[in-house]
Amino acid sequence: MVLEGLLPASARAFSAERNRRAVCGAAVAALAVIAMAACPVRAQAAEEWWQGFGFGYNDSPKQEQKREEIPQNDLRTDNMPWRSDEMLMSIEKTMGVYQRIVSAGGWPEIPGNRSMRPGEDDERVPALRKRLTVTGDLKGGYSDSYNYDSDVVEGVRRFQARHGLRESGRVDRPTLAALNVTAQGRLDQLRLNYQRVSELLQQQVEQRYVLVNVPAFQLEAVDNYTVEQRHRVIVGRPGRDTPTLRATIKAMNFFPYWRVPDSVAKLDLIPKLQKEPQYLAQEKIRVYQDHFNGLELDSSQIDWTQADPQKIKFKQDPGEQNALGLVRLDMPNSEGVYMHDTPMKPLFAQASRPFSAGCVRVQGVFELAEWLARYEPGWEQPGRVQEVLAGGQALDLNLGRPVTVFFTYITAWADQNGRAQFRADIYNRDGHQALSEVSDPDAPPPQAGLAP
Repeated sequence: MVLEGLLPASARAFSAERNRRAVCGAAVAALAVIAMAACPVRAQAAEEWWQGFGFGYNDSPKQEQKREEIPQNDLRTDNMPWRSDEMLMSIEKTMGVYQRIVSAGGWPEIPGNRSMRPGEDDERVPALRKRLTVTGDLKGGYSDSYNYDSDVVEGVRRFQARHGLRESGRVDRPTLAALNVTAQGRLDQLRLNYQRVSELLQQQVEQRYVLVNVPAFQLEAVDNYTVEQRHRVIVGRPGRDTPTLRATIKAMNFFPYWRVPDSVAKLDLIPKLQKEPQYLAQEKIRVYQDHFNGLELDSSQIDWTQADPQKIKFKQDPGEQNALGLVRLDMPNSEGVYMHDTPMKPLFAQASRPFSAGCVRVQGVFELAEWLARYEPGWEQPGRVQEVLAGGQALDLNLGRPVTVFFTYITAWADQNGRAQFRADIYNRDGHQALSEVSDPDAPPPQAGLAP
């Protein structure tokens, strides 16, 4: 439903604000009547179709203030795994809610492409208020006020949190794009991801496993049907997609070498060396002839405009500068991807994290390593990983109890309170262009450097 049928055009000056308010109020009332006719709801409960969907926001004012003081945290907080019957039931329940929203006429579109800022007057704010109220994000209820007040700020923040966006409270381009995905589009997204979770459940696996949800930029470690750890992750950038797969973590490599894959050498490293030949020395990367254990070459004698990644190999020494960080989780698979530490830790602070060449970088990977090694002889007590790191010597630990790992692609789900969660379709696999990502104009640029 396009806003032009609900509100006047945005090109008029605010000197005519009073007249526009009158038009807006009449149009909103008309939309409510239409919606009630489309949805089997009692006429006297005029607000129920778009205020009574029951999304479970029961925060007290005290809790509101507490949340305001806590830094943004994009990790899920309950212990329900993505791969679970409970998740399927939550998604199914939320699909019912979104079906009722669709049947009631959906939500209004927010016109234009300019941002909306707290404290400002904007004739699109009534449509924004209604859009947030339909999905339970605005607690203050609907009004036709043009003011972007504190209630709207909190509603936008709730919406941003549910969509994996930076919780600025401002309607920036990514937030506006997410707001304008239609109700039908979100319902289709929930249905698609219900099927993805169902397919995951059909795969038999031991009770202990790791699951990476790529578009959510999260990893969860599950034991006995309960999530015991969650970690932020960095995944492959579009065009260097992290694949969907199932593999087994069989070993952990402490202080690993990084053997640069031919694809990274060709697409990233050699073009960089054509401009910055000193980069190899800075990053402690050695060059070898034909294979990684071949004759070491003098990089200063190589013409990088003619270099053939099939005939020369690059290997980075272990250490803090290593692209794999201090530990690599070995999970043999046909795609040649794995999980690892990273020296580029500031990137975890960004809400959207598709920065790698396909592998998965894990924040707090040492805690995950402790979890993986929990049942290995000599590793039962916490702290063994830190001892190895403090020792500074390379060590390969083969797991006597290997752990299954899933790389999944789940862009929509529901929490235990029935609140829908959506993430951008970073690899355009959901079939709707509107669901793909819009970059955050306020996010700092990624750090320079190579990484798997």
